[in-house]
Amino acid sequence: MSAHLSHASDSLQEILENNRKWSEEQKASNPEFFSKLANIQTPQWLWIGCSDSRVPANQLMGLGPGEVFVQRNVGNLVTHKDMNAMSCLEYAVTALKVRHIIVCGHHDCGAMKGALTMPATAGGLVNLWIQDIRDTRDRNINELQHYRGIDQVNKLAELNVLRQVFNLCSSPVVQAAWASGQPLSIHGVIYALEDGRLRELAPPITCVDDVEEYAKSKLGDLRHLSRNLLQHLKFKTGATA
Repeated sequence: MSAHLSHASDSLQEILENNRKWSEEQKASNPEFFSKLANIQTPQWLWIGCSDSRVPANQLMGLGPGEVFVQRNVGNLVTHKDMNAMSCLEYAVTALKVRHIIVCGHHDCGAMKGALTMPATAGGLVNLWIQDIRDTRDRNINELQHYRGIDQVNKLAELNVLRQVFNLCSSPVVQAAWASGQPLSIHGVIYALEDGRLRELAPPITCVDDVEEYAKSKLGDLRHLSRNLLQHLKFKTGATA
């Protein structure tokens, strides 16, 4: 066996050993833990977050296995063209009947750094993927110019969350759930790596009527999000402005 393969095998064995210990600890503290987990999945939360290894959903929320349905991608994007995200959303809302959806961004995000520094003409799939973040950057260029360095990165991460919340609220799955009276709250939060805290960026959106109230009150960074979503809903229903 080559040195590379030997190292790879040793690394996996360490993971398997960690898993064995964790499994035994769970069974020792709760003998029915795995049997209950295997028989039912009823999470109340869908977490849409970044793929960054420093942002583990369950641990941040203080919840255990089976309590959070998770969708992660680079830059915590919710685009209607992403069949992975949309199918996850559909299953979580229509089958699992989750009551809350969190869109979580984080400070010091590499996707935000890329959107601020990499030209759109650069190659690579990641560069193509973060184009939606560039759109958010361009829509908020005046505000972002007040920030420098990591503060600018972090501000874009927050603005990106608000943009993705809009995408989520305008999705057919969420709108159908609201139209049917299904309880469903949308939350936008940011995670600060520097202190491990989650911070709410906007009040929960629980129905179409909430959006109109947000638009009227013009709540800080949310005002553009609310206005755009309200226009979208008016267009959908054929109402005039």
